[in-house]
Amino acid sequence: MGFSRKEYEFLSEIGLSSGNLGCFVNGTWKGSGPVVSTLNPANNQKIAEVSEASIQDYEEGMQACSEAAKIWMQVPAPKRGDIVRQIGDALRSKLQQLGRLVSLEMGKILPEGIGEVQEIIDMCDFAVGLSRQLNGSVIPSERAPTTPLVTIATTKLVAEVLEKNNLPGAIFTSFCGGAEIGEAIAKDRRINLVSFTGSSKVGVKVQQTVNERFGKCLLELSGNNAIIVMDDADIKLAVRSVLFAAVGTAGQRCTTCRRLLLHESIYRTVVDQLLDVYKQVKIGDPLEKGTLLGPLHTSSSRKNFEKGIEIIKSQGGKILTGGGIMESEGNFVQPTIVEISPDANVVKEELFAPVLYVMKFKTLKEAIEINNSVPQGLSSSIFTSKPEFIFKWIGPQGSDTGIVNVNIPTNGAEIGGAFGGEKATGGGREAGSDSWKQYMRRSTW
Repeated sequence: MGFSRKEYEFLSEIGLSSGNLGCFVNGTWKGSGPVVSTLNPANNQKIAEVSEASIQDYEEGMQACSEAAKIWMQVPAPKRGDIVRQIGDALRSKLQQLGRLVSLEMGKILPEGIGEVQEIIDMCDFAVGLSRQLNGSVIPSERAPTTPLVTIATTKLVAEVLEKNNLPGAIFTSFCGGAEIGEAIAKDRRINLVSFTGSSKVGVKVQQTVNERFGKCLLELSGNNAIIVMDDADIKLAVRSVLFAAVGTAGQRCTTCRRLLLHESIYRTVVDQLLDVYKQVKIGDPLEKGTLLGPLHTSSSRKNFEKGIEIIKSQGGKILTGGGIMESEGNFVQPTIVEISPDANVVKEELFAPVLYVMKFKTLKEAIEINNSVPQGLSSSIFTSKPEFIFKWIGPQGSDTGIVNVNIPTNGAEIGGAFGGEKATGGGREAGSDSWKQYMRRSTW
C-alpha cells in the first residue's frame, strides 16, 4: 500500500507501508490487537497504521522466544559478537532512512535523528569487542516503545541478519502494544530481566511488579539535570552548552538540562546572553535544514507543557522568554526560560519540554546542595577552570548524579561509559562499561 504523502515514500526503503503488522513473533509478522495510527508531531497527520499485539500474540511470541534463547545461549560469545556486528552493519546501511524516520515519527531534528541511529551502531561496535572478553549467557530483553514504525523497521533489519545466519527469528521478538502488553512483560516469569525507560512514576510500578516475582529490573527513569556555572567559567562556552542541552530534542531527552545554577556575580551576564541566543532558535519542521527546535512528541505533551507553565506561574516563577505554544497543526511550543526559587515544588519535578529554570547561588557548597536537592539523579555538569572546584564536584561530597560532567553539557554520553543515574532515576546502567553485567547471570564455581 502506498503512502498518503510523497515525502513518506522513503519509508518503503526500510520495509514500511501505510499499513503494518506490529509484532515479530516466532519469525513471522502478525498483529491481531488494536490498529493504531502513528502521527507526524509536526502536523499531527497520519504517517501509517500499525496493528498492535494481542495477549495471544504475546503468549505465542514469548513461548517461541524462550525456546530460541536456549539456542542463542549455546552460540559462543565471539560468534554472538559477529551477529551483533552484522546487525550494526545492517543499521549502518540504512542510517539515513532510519534517522529520517526517527525525526519524522518522534520529532527530533534530522541531525539528532541520524545521531540516535549512529549511537546504536556505535553500541554494536562496542559489543563486538566485548564479546571477546566475556563468557556466559546473555539474557534477551523485550521492550514496548512508543514509536512503532522505528521498532518495525529496526526489527526487519535484525530479522534479515538472523535469517542469513540460520538462527531462529524468535531470538529477536518485538511487540508494539499498549499497557496490557507492558503489564504482561512485567509479570512474565520467563523474562529474567525487564529493561524499562520512562517516567519515575511508571518505573516504580514496573519495579514492584517485577520484584514480586523476584525478577531483575534495569530502570532508566526521569532526569532533572543541572548545570552549574561558576564565576571563573568560560561564559561563551557555557551559554552554547546550555542552549544545546536545554533546547535540543525540544527538551525531551532524559539528560536535558532543566536547571541552570548561576553564580550571583555573573547571573545577569549569562541570562542576557541566553535570552539573546534563544531569540535566534529556528523552530519548525525537524526534517528541514537549519531547524534547531522541532515539535513535542504528542499533542498530550503540548497540553502538559501548558499545564506546567500555569503551575510555574502559580509558584512564583517569572517567565523571561517563551512560555507559550505555537499556533500550528503540530505540537510546537516556545523554548522557555524561567526565573524561579530552587525551593519551588515544580522545580523538583521533570517537565518533559524545553523549559529551563534559572537560579542564583553564592558558593559552590550551596550550588551542590541545590543540584542534589531533587529526587532525580541522572546527569549534571559544572563550568569552571579551577581544579579545586572540579575535584570537589566529582568527589564524595559533590554531585550525586550517575553522570558527572565538567565543562560540557548534561546531554549526550560516551557509549563506552556506563549510562544511568541514581535515586528516582532508577539506578540502572544502560550501555557502556557495566551494563552487560545486568544482562547476565553470575555464578561462582
